[in-house]
Amino acid sequence: MAAHVTIITLGVTDVAVSSLFYESLGFQKSSDSQDAITFFFAGAVVLALFGREALADDAGVGSQGSGFRGVTMAMNLVSPGEVDAEFARWVAAGATAVKAPQAAEWGGYSSYVADPDGHLWEIAHNPYMPLHADGSAQRPE
Repeated sequence: MAAHVTIITLGVTDVAVSSLFYESLGFQKSSDSQDAITFFFAGAVVLALFGREALADDAGVGSQGSGFRGVTMAMNLVSPGEVDAEFARWVAAGATAVKAPQAAEWGGYSSYVADPDGHLWEIAHNPYMPLHADGSAQRPE
């Protein structure tokens, strides 16, 4: 079986509030969504929002604890100008600006925002990673 990611689930404080945030950014809510969980189409993967306590219970772990957990999501775009515009759009929608768009040491252009629950999103342009029209990464063969 080929390695792949099907769903990324974020534990959130309020599913309804977080769902509205992501919908305001253009994520399309699936008709399979329910009050307790929302599914969004996000290119080749599904982004799910589930109550933080319920998600921790489902995994059999404690829900308490804070700080960086070593995970970010990323949205790559085709130009630095698109990064600037998308960063501003996320902040206008209620995201917290974490790192303003800037040239990155690795040769790209990068920024970070946090969603209403503090989940970090990198909004970046990587000139070494071509994108398909749907925003998914092209993989060298």
